[in-house]
Amino acid sequence: MSVHCVAATLTYDTLRFGEFEDFPETEEPVWILGREFSALTEKDEILSDIASRLWFTYRRNFQPIGGTGPTSDTGWGCMLRCGQMILGQALVCRHLGRDWRWIRGQKQKEEYFSILNAFIDKKDSYYSIHQIAQMGVGEGKSIGQWYGPNTVAQVLKKLSAFDSWSQLAMHVAMDNTVVIEDIKRLCMPWLDFAGAAAAPGLEGERELNGCAEGACALAGAEGEAALWRPLVLLIPLRLGLSDINEAYIETLKNCFMLPQSLGVIGGKPNSAHYFIGYVGDEMIYLDPHTTQPAVEPSDDGQVPDDTYHCQHPPCRMHIRELDPSIAVGFFCHTEDDFDDWCMRIRKLSGSREGLPMFELVDSQPSHFTSVLPRTALKYTWSCCKNSDRLERFFDSEDEEFEILSL
Repeated sequence: MSVHCVAATLTYDTLRFGEFEDFPETEEPVWILGREFSALTEKDEILSDIASRLWFTYRRNFQPIGGTGPTSDTGWGCMLRCGQMILGQALVCRHLGRDWRWIRGQKQKEEYFSILNAFIDKKDSYYSIHQIAQMGVGEGKSIGQWYGPNTVAQVLKKLSAFDSWSQLAMHVAMDNTVVIEDIKRLCMPWLDFAGAAAAPGLEGERELNGCAEGACALAGAEGEAALWRPLVLLIPLRLGLSDINEAYIETLKNCFMLPQSLGVIGGKPNSAHYFIGYVGDEMIYLDPHTTQPAVEPSDDGQVPDDTYHCQHPPCRMHIRELDPSIAVGFFCHTEDDFDDWCMRIRKLSGSREGLPMFELVDSQPSHFTSVLPRTALKYTWSCCKNSDRLERFFDSEDEEFEILSL
């Protein structure tokens, strides 16, 4: 049975939200985004870690999207908010570190407020609901329409190009395949295929997140580590037909054990959630289905931030309730992080604990094409209305989720 975060001061959108339950007393290990905890001896640490994740929910009374559009995303923006949460976690890892903790009322670093300001519900914020909704029009989604995990991943990838502060390299791996060569090219665009440095000012100077910068400029700004653009890797997957295939369950759990984990965006019918870990057979997640007033930053950039952190025991649901359409996320701050991730993924693929969810290859296979995967061709959804639906990767899953009543 699903449980949900509830606070007396918040307005919930439907009556299906019940009282939250305390975190279970269990000897099972608790995994949260690559960190292991004991529910018996580290409950406070678990709750502190979860409260430190950025929690983005429905908001109301923000600036009209596009000038004349919606002033609230209640009922349609839950997957967009989940996309904000998984990217927000990447920015926390990028600028504050995975072990950073939010403490209510405690003064925070300037970088923290810079991250929050990137998601404020205003048209000029990098990753605002306004930017995501309007960028989605180019992906065939009208403003106010449901997004699937792949669509939100593609939109966030496009938006990250304008974030010159974070200098992220965002890669969305399609066809259930992660190509190492493609990622190395993306994260080190000033290197040629053989790994030799390209000459500054010539072919080696590339467009980097919307800014033409060479390796020397980056190295001067941040040192040697800047020779690798921090990687956000999102992998849209379909792990079954209408229900998750049990063969993938252990593999999915293992993703939360990796130190590079950003979690999973997905959900179940009627709802999208941001999954950050698991305990036993229960997934731990942050739920965006809470409508809160829009927040206005102060003139100095400070943001009233209490409503951006879930300060209650986390939501949980049985892993078999998970809809099979998901996107898994990972963050690799350095090249060593990525190489370590590749080693761990190969080790998992060689184990017998579960079926691999995706393939990791050194270079692009000769059979690799951009046509629709066979798995997506096998199924049609009764609610598909557009004849071009099958032209888009994984967008058939978009209609698997119903829009909530307003």
